[in-house]
Formats: sequence, C-alpha cells, structure tokens
Amino acid sequence: MNMIEQALKTELQHAVYKAFSLDLPLDDIIIEVPKLKEHGDYSTNLAMRLVKIIKGNPRALAQTLVDAIDFKVAGIKSAEIAGAGFVNFKMDEQFLSKIIGLILEADLTYGQTIQQDPLWFNIEYVSANPTGDLHPGHARGAAIGDSLTRIMSKAGFKVTREYYLNDAGNQINNMARSLQARYLQACGINAALPEDGYHGKDLIEIAADLKIEVQESYKDLPLDESLPLFRNYGLEAETNKLKEDLKKFRVEFDVWTSEQSLYDQGLVKKTLDTLITNGHTYTSEGALFLRTTDYEDDKDRVLIKSDGSYTYILPDIAYHLNKKQRGYDKLVNLLGADHHGYIARLQAAFQALGYQKEDLSVDIIQMARMIKDGEEFKLSKRTGKAVALKDLIDEAGVDALRYYFVSRASDTHMDLDLDMAAKQSSENPVYYAQYAHARMCSILRQGEWTIPSSFECITHEKEIELIKLMADFPQMISECALSRAPHKVCLYIQKLATAFHAFYSECVVLKEEEPLRSQRLALVKATQITLRNALDLIGVEALEKM
Repeated sequence: MNMIEQALKTELQHAVYKAFSLDLPLDDIIIEVPKLKEHGDYSTNLAMRLVKIIKGNPRALAQTLVDAIDFKVAGIKSAEIAGAGFVNFKMDEQFLSKIIGLILEADLTYGQTIQQDPLWFNIEYVSANPTGDLHPGHARGAAIGDSLTRIMSKAGFKVTREYYLNDAGNQINNMARSLQARYLQACGINAALPEDGYHGKDLIEIAADLKIEVQESYKDLPLDESLPLFRNYGLEAETNKLKEDLKKFRVEFDVWTSEQSLYDQGLVKKTLDTLITNGHTYTSEGALFLRTTDYEDDKDRVLIKSDGSYTYILPDIAYHLNKKQRGYDKLVNLLGADHHGYIARLQAAFQALGYQKEDLSVDIIQMARMIKDGEEFKLSKRTGKAVALKDLIDEAGVDALRYYFVSRASDTHMDLDLDMAAKQSSENPVYYAQYAHARMCSILRQGEWTIPSSFECITHEKEIELIKLMADFPQMISECALSRAPHKVCLYIQKLATAFHAFYSECVVLKEEEPLRSQRLALVKATQITLRNALDLIGVEALEKM
C-alpha cells in the first residue's frame, strides 16, 4: 500500500480499538479510491464490515468511527458518511505534498522496496535455439522477461536472469552440417545442404568468416572429422549474434546455461538414475516412462525411447533440478504458446524430484503479429526471409518495440502496428510518455530553484492528482511483481503522463511568483523522477529532449 493508504489504515485500526475495544488486523481494512471525485480522495466500507462483528446500524457505527479518528495523524482534511455506511475522506493537501520531498530525496531509488529476507527467483526467458535470427515471438518474450526482472528487482526480490542454450540435439547437428556445406561452397566445392538444413543468409556469412580465419585447411578433412569443428564454430558465432541482438534490445543475462554441459557433467544421467531409484518410472514396449500421471498430468511421459535415445524432456528435467540445486527459491519460465501442453509434465517431473509444484511457474507468451501498411509484416526487405528482431528495430526502434510488446498481458495475442509505433504524435503511447518526460526536463532546465522546506502552496486539483498517482508508484511495482504482470507498468505510465499534461495545461510554473514557482518546480522534478523510474522498469529510455 502507498504511504497515504498506510496512514489511513493505521489510524482506522487505532480508531476501531478506541471506539469498540476491538483489535482489527490491518489487512481487514479496505481503502479504495472513489469513482467520483466529489466523493473525496479515498473511502472505506469498514463500518459495514464491522456490522458482522458489532451489532448496530452501519451509519451509526461509521459516525462513531469518524469521531474516534485523529484527523491530523492520518492527514485527513474532512470525512463524510455516505450511502449505507461508507466513509469518504478528503485528504489534507499539506500531508499529501510531503510525498514530493520523499521522492526528491529517493531519486533513482524511488519505488524500491527493501525486503529483509527476499526470495531468490531464477527467471528464464527467450532461450531461442542458436541456429538463426530472433523472431517477433522471441522479441516479445525478451521485452516481457527483461521488464519482469527489472520490476521484481525493484520490488526487493533477488533475481537471476537466465538463458537456456539448446546446444545439444539434432537442430545443432543440422546447423553444423549446413555450415560445413556453406564453407565447402565458399571453397569452390559444389556441396549440397542437408535435407533438414538451415538456408539462412547468416550461415553464408559465418562460413565466409571461417574461411578467412582457416583458409581452406578444413576443405580436405573427412566430413565426420571436420563436423565437430563446424559445430563449435557455428555455435559460438550464432550465440554471439544472439547476444549482440539482445544487447541492442537492452536485454542481457546473468547466466547462460548450456544443455550440452548437463550431459558433459553427467547431470542428465544422475537425474534419470534418481527418478528410477525413487520408483517414478516403468518400462513398457521397450521404452522407459515417467509416472507423471501421479502428479495430475494427463498421461505418463517417455524418458527413453525404445531405440535407447533420450526424449527432450529428460535434459529439461535435469536442467530444472540443476537450477533448484543452485539455491533458487522460485523458478519462473517464460515460454512460447506452443509450449502450453508442456507445463503439466514439467511440473509433474519437478514434483517427482521432491519439490513443490508452486516453486516452478510457467508463464505463456503469446505470439505477436507485426502489421505494416495495413498488412501483416512477415518478410524482411533486407533478406526476403522471415522478419527478425533487427528488422523490427530498424522499422520502429527499441523504445517503441519494448513498450508495445510489454503493454499487453503476456498471455494475450497482439497486433503491433509498426507504423503507429514509429509515429510521433500523442496517438502513440510511447511518444506521449517520452514527450511528457522531455517536457518536464525542459521546464527544469529553464527554472533555477532550490528544494522548498514546505509545500503549502500545492493545493490545485491537478497537483493533488499528480501527487496521489506518484504515491501509488511503489505499491504498483509490488503488485506487478507479485502478479508477474509487467503490462500494468505501461498503464501506470499512461496515467502519469496524462495527469502531468493536464497539470501543465492548467498550472503555470515558470512564470508563477515565489514561493509557488519553486514548489511547482519541485513537483515537476518529482514527477520526472517517477516517470523516468517507471520507463526504466520496461527498458524504455526517458528522453530529455525530443
């Protein structure tokens, strides 16, 4: 809760004890913002709730409650009983304006929550195969995942950002064989791409770089002997390209975990042995099954096929066991919509290893369609192939992409209008928010001021609206973190930008007389700090000039 609601709840708690000799938990007291401004700044239905405990008329109980409130301590200007027993509060402007000083003092840390013993979250997102460019689905997952880690860190949790590199299996072997063919072609040999090979331009470029490095020294090696060389070179090159593209998108990771490393360390075999030893498996028709139906999955899952090869879920189980053994309290995976059916089996396997289901959460990221000139934007003008993250950045820029990708709940489909995202008008919510920040910075550059000792002149309706919104900022962050809903930050940003534009249209700042001038400049600075910090939560630059 924000500091205003905290003050109201605390004083109401005291008033209930004073009036009725009743110890009421703070969480039982509900504070709301009335829909109509004439009903005040905040309201409570506490008197009606008390009827269940204390017999009596709710309006009479409300009056007794109001009589017991210390208005000064709670920062209340007036209280009015309405309807069946609601109590509407009008807050004292001087109490509210103290928030300005708190924000100015906190600056970059405003909104930060300090937890005494925070949970440690491992959040895995993107995790695209290192075989080509990132597509819009990966881009949306990157924007949402990175924003979530920023929000959860600001809310006081320990957070590790992790990328799971799928560098084992057939897709990497296909990439290696494709690179091998491209290298031989670069050496003048008519080599055919494998049937399941990768035809992207990137492998042609990687092959050209390899030829520069090693000349034709790999040309005459037996194909089986040279394949590991191409695998390692291609994997490193593709991974570096992923990291470069993500960095341009302002997304970086603390940990990159290799799937191959799980095999190399024997973790996959150890995990399999644990599941077998603990009686969670059985054999049928030559295949080894995991009893995931014991944990609410719709059918048991194959771990080892009848030909002796592992299914993809086995290394994934080993990977999640490895993450838990590294000490994380909670694991969160952000996965594409095509993984929806994967959730139950993974959580079942997690429980079979002895962990709680709620310690592993999976959030689904739905695909986003790119729209340009009124049509779906599927192909890159640069390559003629599927549109990649780098193409999107060229079309709309990082700020617009990150904002739009985060602005909708992750489990909903979205159409991203690239023309609107690049538009410089108030119709574009990114531009609207950045323009508000740039306007604040312009005002502050023009006005010399010192932090006022008091804010007795801050009484205008639009000023108070701004202050109440800024007071909500820390609580908004906590709620977004707990619900893993970064899109709510975008809603907050739009509310704050709208409130500032409304304030600016009605309240003179630079041409006002002192002390109101300095006090309003302080309010502008506090708003600028809050908006900047909010934009940073979703990785959008707070522009100082536009």
